Amino acid sequence: MVPRTASNQARPASPPAWAVFAIFLRLGLTSFGGPVAHLGYFRNEFVERRQWMDDATFTDVVALCQFLPGPASSQVGIVIGMLRAGWAGSIAAWLGFTLPSALLLVAFGYGVSHFGALAASGAVHGLKVVAVAVVAQAVWGMARSLCPDRTRAAIAIAAALSTLALPTAAGQIGTIFASAAIGLLFLRLPGEPATHSALTGVTRRAGGLSLLVFALLLGGLLIASRWTGSPLLALVEGFYRSGALVFGGGHVVLPLLQAVVVPSGALGNAEFLAGYGVAQAVPGPLFTFAAFLGTAMETEVRGWVGGMVFLVAIFLPAYLLVVGALPFWDALRRRPRVRTAMAGVSAGMVGILLSALYDPIWTSAIHTRADFGLALAAFGLLVQGRLSPFIVVVFAALGGWALALL
Repeated sequence: MVPRTASNQARPASPPAWAVFAIFLRLGLTSFGGPVAHLGYFRNEFVERRQWMDDATFTDVVALCQFLPGPASSQVGIVIGMLRAGWAGSIAAWLGFTLPSALLLVAFGYGVSHFGALAASGAVHGLKVVAVAVVAQAVWGMARSLCPDRTRAAIAIAAALSTLALPTAAGQIGTIFASAAIGLLFLRLPGEPATHSALTGVTRRAGGLSLLVFALLLGGLLIASRWTGSPLLALVEGFYRSGALVFGGGHVVLPLLQAVVVPSGALGNAEFLAGYGVAQAVPGPLFTFAAFLGTAMETEVRGWVGGMVFLVAIFLPAYLLVVGALPFWDALRRRPRVRTAMAGVSAGMVGILLSALYDPIWTSAIHTRADFGLALAAFGLLVQGRLSPFIVVVFAALGGWALALL
């Protein structure tokens, strides 16, 4: 029996999984603008147009997904698919929303792999420059929402200093746990929610099993990669760990993945940042950047197969977490210690992203005054001009190409 939400007596019958896939495929082809914009598209589609849920239920879904690590908009889609068509619907929603941008980034990965001059072109340098503007905008927006007080601002600054001093995966993980501890000790948040959650769809047994699989993979992949010494397994573990630790938005995955990919020698920093720049121009979730990396990296699995392997590796923890937390959400959101720890982690992730803005993004992209001018213009178009990221990415690529000709 397909689970139903509260207050849905007059709603149409639940669609089959293929219909869920078709709806999310259209959203995956047209949802530009990042996670916040994605949520706007989802609300328009599922609350206003199709009336699959009311505003209170949609808000509860969004709150759950923002509380957890992972790509929030993709997790919202997974939960909506689960509520309407069960487990098959959750997978169909993820596939439909993810495939368009993933396939576009696989295509760009082939271009970087087979045309070496592409990575050194002026247009690709413009893509690296636009990454400066995009991440600066992300830091600015996240700082305003996730660091609204002195304590959380201090956590963010300390996290930035920590990861600048220890620019490794271990340093980032230590910073995340330290941010959680500081949040527990010093943060005080408003009282617990007054209403009960109406979310259903997963039994407590299935949710617990999902969380167990998540934890076993998180620890097991690490042990297996160290025991076997396999470079491929080490990369898969790094992508899974990155997907499991991202709080605060898709942009935060950048420093985590950079610490996994570039030091291993699987891909150069120039190609890494070029792919990240292109990821800003495609619709759908930013986590599909993993499809580009899997396609372009020098590993035992390359091409589209590598793209799909690493795409699944980075999204799998987000899927397991959100379906695992679904039956426990009402109790979880009422625990003050859990909420303060997560608030501390979110502030720490702002600091980690801030340090990544300097190294590797700024240090790799800004070499001349002209580069800085192009980045500043792109930042202005994003923040003040409020132009679509797609338009700004095209502008920066053309600007980089023009600068290369001068």
